[in-house]
Amino acid sequence: MVSIKTIAEECGVSIATVSKALNNHSDVGAATKKLVCDTAKRLGYFPNAQARALKTNKTYNIGVLLDDKAKSGLTHCFFSAVLDGFRVEAEKQGYDITFIGGQIGGSEMSCYEHCIYRRVDGVLAACVDFYGNEVRELMDSEIPLVSIDFKSEDHYSVSSDNSEGIRTLVNYAYECGHTKIAYIYGDSSQVTTIRLNSYLDTMKELGLQVQPDYLKQGKHLDTVITQKLTLEMLGLYDPPTCILVPDDLAAIGSLNAAKEVGKTVPDDISIAGYDGIQMTQLITPSLTTFSQNTYEIGRAAADLLIKIIKKEEIPENQRNIEISGHLIKGNTVKHI
Repeated sequence: MVSIKTIAEECGVSIATVSKALNNHSDVGAATKKLVCDTAKRLGYFPNAQARALKTNKTYNIGVLLDDKAKSGLTHCFFSAVLDGFRVEAEKQGYDITFIGGQIGGSEMSCYEHCIYRRVDGVLAACVDFYGNEVRELMDSEIPLVSIDFKSEDHYSVSSDNSEGIRTLVNYAYECGHTKIAYIYGDSSQVTTIRLNSYLDTMKELGLQVQPDYLKQGKHLDTVITQKLTLEMLGLYDPPTCILVPDDLAAIGSLNAAKEVGKTVPDDISIAGYDGIQMTQLITPSLTTFSQNTYEIGRAAADLLIKIIKKEEIPENQRNIEISGHLIKGNTVKHI
């Protein structure tokens, strides 16, 4: 394994100079820095993580807290895609990732205790119960934290523009001639509230009446519940012509419901999902949906968290970042 002593001998400088050059100290000339860094790269030098942690009091390790209600973990299409963008940016900036949980080798510990145990420099909190005691303990601690899809005046966050997403879908359905637009929304959460309010506001702006039977609470990633609620809507005396559902996976439940009662999508009933996962673009008909920019959400979250870790000054308007998405027209919303 290449050491800084090897680099010093190769460059003809002292070990102290190599150390300063690799850590970008200002008292080392630009030419010497370049020589040292180029030599280190050529020889395949990697700094010792434990030694660097002792010297800088940083581990260059970021904790990721992921615990959604559906217990889908890394199989969750949206959050797994967000985490990929987060991972790429974190690694690009020299950080490793550790998943935070409530158990280590069978021993119980809180999320905060796990973070202290692993000495993480910061935490990404994604798809967790932000009102639960464990997460609140972590959010109120001294550990830098960025949340995904949860805004708070006292904390930093990166979110998809959820208001934009539902507004775009309702407007598109209206442009296609639909006025009887129903909405099956997801579990109680900040994101669900934002989307629901956006639906109600957009319907009002378009002068469309919201029928009580056209508005029902479902559950994210649950095809069974969505199928049941879609069947209820299709059985109404005056059914909707277009149904918006919580997410793309749940939309499969609506497609199954239409098939169950002998209706064709989109000829007899139009369906629109949310997320833009690749799987629903491979089925026939391809799903009309709003695609969230998952990679950019993850990348922006990593960049923001590392800035906080480095104690960089962050403008007020960059504390809660919203990332825009785009409409995928697909083939499940009919022009009428």
